[in-house]
Amino acid sequence: MASAAEQLAANMNMGSFAKATDLHKRLLFTLLALLVYRIGTYVPIPGINSEAFLQFFQNPDGKRGILDMFNMFSGGAVERMAVFALNVTPYISASIIVQLMGTVYPPWEKLRKEGGESGRKTLNQYTRYLTVFLALAQSLGIAAGLNAQAGLIDQPGIFFIISTVTCLTGGTMFLMWLGEQVTTRGIGNGISLIIFAGIVAVLPGTVARLLGLAQQGQLSAFALLAIGFLAMATVVFIVFMERAQRRLLIQYPKRQEGNRMSGGERSFLPLKVNTAGVIPPIFASSLLMLPSTAATMLVNADLPNWLSWLPMVTAQLTHGQPLFMALYAALIIFFCFFYTSITFNPEDTAENLRKYGGFLPGIRPGKRTAEYLDYVLTRLTVIGAAYITAVCLIPEAIAASMGPSLLFGGTSILIVVSVTMDTVAQIQSQLLAHQYEGLIKKAKLRGRGGRGAPTPVRR
Repeated sequence: MASAAEQLAANMNMGSFAKATDLHKRLLFTLLALLVYRIGTYVPIPGINSEAFLQFFQNPDGKRGILDMFNMFSGGAVERMAVFALNVTPYISASIIVQLMGTVYPPWEKLRKEGGESGRKTLNQYTRYLTVFLALAQSLGIAAGLNAQAGLIDQPGIFFIISTVTCLTGGTMFLMWLGEQVTTRGIGNGISLIIFAGIVAVLPGTVARLLGLAQQGQLSAFALLAIGFLAMATVVFIVFMERAQRRLLIQYPKRQEGNRMSGGERSFLPLKVNTAGVIPPIFASSLLMLPSTAATMLVNADLPNWLSWLPMVTAQLTHGQPLFMALYAALIIFFCFFYTSITFNPEDTAENLRKYGGFLPGIRPGKRTAEYLDYVLTRLTVIGAAYITAVCLIPEAIAASMGPSLLFGGTSILIVVSVTMDTVAQIQSQLLAHQYEGLIKKAKLRGRGGRGAPTPVRR
């Protein structure tokens, strides 16, 4: 026998979608926000020679390094050096730092655990302040690097540096605000959708480059079909793993209330295999961008002898290189365990079960339950970390032999599929809530004198 929620979900169709006016407004707001973001990626900062920059990125022999990854996440804004070239990378880096400090710095840890809604708002404000600082630092490094490059800008000087820093920092802060507005008034997570839009925007160009290589004979038809099959298999594998979960049986004891017995129900505690979601590869990519960008800016400078190793390290921090892949895998695994420990606390879950009388069959409530939950969650996180690492690194290894033509790798597919699944789930929950509201209104109308109202008795 299906539950009421399952019956409502089965009855959802285009008719129910047409009646959900609030959902229409949220979807329209989200689409308009993403449209504004895409327009901003085509607005160049003042003083940039757009044609020279485009030739620099279209040159197949150019060693752009980490700029290719910046360009992918920003939806092509870097190759046009637009006001949104930094995208939300400083905000993601600031979120990483604040969350790390929330586990090691006692005042922030108290805000995170005991502050409630006000503590969360305070930490969010700290994240915004840190975003401004990181955006200023990154935009200053980009401005200084561009100022030293001949031919890429029209008039080098202090005015160009100030205007570039102002535009790039302002663009990042606007995107941060836009993402928060989408989260509040639209559908889905705003920051994730901005990253999603940037990645999807470069997908047609990536497909066109692969078809162009196949047409020129540089890529065989078998390799092209293998890449397409690998992409589809990766999507199916990601959907399967993102929906996979371990369901722990929870038993509630029977109790007597007056003359009748109540309780004795059974429910399940679902533990996802990938509890951290898409956060680990995004955080790992962001952290790898920071040292790579700084090192790239210093390569052309006159370095002392004790920094002669820097160009070699910088060359290794590019896609497909062993050092990049090793650091990428290590950061993904670390953030899988770190973010899982933040989002799910076994001790709090065990305490809540004990308060409401629930227990795991065969496990004593309290400390033993918390230990068992931690035992299960640790092993699930090992599987989830291995899955994310494989999805992100296998395409990296393939792309190492193909160059920048296959920049759309496993990380991009993981982000696109995960954000799509989360957004669709939120749309379904909105439709389900709208159907519940319709049933409640019908019940109220019947109670006020509809067909289901009782006939008054004549006296």
